[in-house]
Order: sequence, then structure tokens, then C-alpha cells
Amino acid sequence: MLPMTKEDVDFEVQAALAWHDGDVNATIATLLEDIRHLRHQLALTEGVISRGMTRGWKPEFERK
Repeated sequence: MLPMTKEDVDFEVQAALAWHDGDVNATIATLLEDIRHLRHQLALTEGVISRGMTRGWKPEFERK
């Protein structure tokens, strides 16, 4: 995955805000719901994936 530039991040922030008609609180709430959902999906994946299938890789819940 290629690293994002500041311009990429700025564009995504503006797009998220526009989706919520500039409502910062609604934007943050949606992003937090997305994080919660993705963490749940990651937990489910961790429970069913074999270590051999991923060549030793294991999902991590926290960024390094």
C-alpha cells in the first residue's frame, strides 16, 4: 500500500465532511462507528484464520 500524501488526507477529510454536510460531530461519529465495525471484523478474522495460511502474520488491533 502506498503512503498517503498530505493532499490525499486533506481530500479525504473534506470528502467525509461534505458527506455529512459539514457536520463535524456526525463525521467523527461515523468514523468511530466504522472503526468499531472494522475492529469487530478483525476479531472475527483472527478467530477463523490459520497461521499457516498467513505465513505467520497475525492481525493487530493497535497501530504501531
